[in-house]
Formats: sequence, structure tokens, C-alpha cells
Amino acid sequence: MSHTDLTAHLTQLGGASKLPNSPEEAVLERVPNPNPGTPYLVRFACPEFTSLCPVTGQPDFAHIVIDYVPRNWLVESKSLKLFMGSFRNHGAFHEACTVQIGLRLQQELDPLWIRIGGYWYPRGGIPIDVFWQSGATPEGMWIPDQGVPPYRGRG
Repeated sequence: MSHTDLTAHLTQLGGASKLPNSPEEAVLERVPNPNPGTPYLVRFACPEFTSLCPVTGQPDFAHIVIDYVPRNWLVESKSLKLFMGSFRNHGAFHEACTVQIGLRLQQELDPLWIRIGGYWYPRGGIPIDVFWQSGATPEGMWIPDQGVPPYRGRG
């Protein structure tokens, strides 16, 4: 199958794309896994993730790390970037945002395994870290530490 055949259905890659108004409006696109049947880990790090506090409307900031073991699909990275950016004007608590991202990716990709770490910067002097995964780690998979230190300036 040619590169064009694999990407013909994509609507965002290769052109100008507007940031979606909400995570619900965001379109997550996928491409075929070039290595189906071979377990491997894919990692995305979003060190400048933002959303809004649903009570005050003030911005919240996080370092989000997404790890998944694909089955038949990979998330197309530009669509993931737009999806993550769509939270910029979305009001929800840290826990809701983190789990919503993981569940949406699980729904769209049906990976063998997925986990998300939401390392939120302090609000009111307390950092909130939120973790979710779809189930047990696949047997025999090397899953590295997410590499985000406990809060000490997150830098």
C-alpha cells in the first residue's frame, strides 16, 4: 500500500487546521500500524498542556505523557496536537481532563494497552498528579518511567 493510500482519509495533515473549540469537536485521526503483531511502545509528551479551572476560569498547566502499545492503529500526531490544544478553553478539573484524554484515545485506537500521566503544576500550592491506564501492562513489554520528576519546579 502506498503512502498516499495510507493517508488519503486524513483531513488535517498537510494543510492549515483550525484549533477545535472543544475536545468533543476535535477529530482524532488514525493511520494503520506498520508493525501489527509486534508489540512496541509509542510515547507522546505534551509538556505545555493547558486547560481552564471550571470554577475560576483561570488557566491550569500540566505536563502530559501518553504511552500506548498499538494494535492496528496509530494516532496521527497533528490530530493529537489539535485535540490536546482543544483543552485550552475547556473547563474541567485535572482528573477529568487526564482521564478524558486516555479514554478518548482508547476509544479511537483500541490499543493493546494505554496509560496517561497528568503531571499538573500547583494550584493553591498543591501539585496534582493523575494517572490512568487501560489494564495490566502487556507481558514482556518494556515500559520506561515517564520521566517527569516529583514536583520540584517540574523542570
